[in-house]
Amino acid sequence: MPARRTPVFLLAIVLAVLVWSAVSPSDIGTWFMETVWAVAGVVVVVATWRRFPLTTLLCCVLAAWAVVLAYGGHTGYAQAPLGNAVQDWLGLDRNPYDRLGHFMQGFAPAIAVREILWRRSPLRGSRWLPVLVITFCLAISVCWELLEWLGALLVENGDPAFLGGQGDPWDTQWDLFLALVGSVLALALFSRSHDRQLARARTLCSS
Repeated sequence: MPARRTPVFLLAIVLAVLVWSAVSPSDIGTWFMETVWAVAGVVVVVATWRRFPLTTLLCCVLAAWAVVLAYGGHTGYAQAPLGNAVQDWLGLDRNPYDRLGHFMQGFAPAIAVREILWRRSPLRGSRWLPVLVITFCLAISVCWELLEWLGALLVENGDPAFLGGQGDPWDTQWDLFLALVGSVLALALFSRSHDRQLARARTLCSS
């Protein structure tokens, strides 16, 4: 598939999954809280595409994150069938799908923040770039945990479908740790290929 068609293909997949997720979700509140971020992301990317087209790598990562959010919103994180299958296969004591969600909460923003800073700041090639990227990803994760806490306060007896804690007293710490792991792994695996894509995009824009 030509690289220029990849974003359109990924957009079609994300929209299809979002529509599917809206059909009879297990909990409408959880569905809204999870998918509103994916919908907002689609709107922002489409609205800014002419001025700020994204690299193929970032498009793929954002699409994967949107699918994870939509699937979790549809099924509920604690009841996600995919997570149940992994739980049974590995003999875990809880559904691990929400762990994947928080891993992606670090992984996808790491590539997104890196791309923005690489293209719109003097940090290109700086040793501070990965430090700031990881710090920003952790800040996103902390804000999400505060949002979950606020949601629990506003809903009588909390909302286990939204929180997805499954009785784990260390759930917040695990969420933050996995976001950290996701951001570090994203930079370790894809920084070089991301640089190449960004350099090509810069060359095309200047030609």
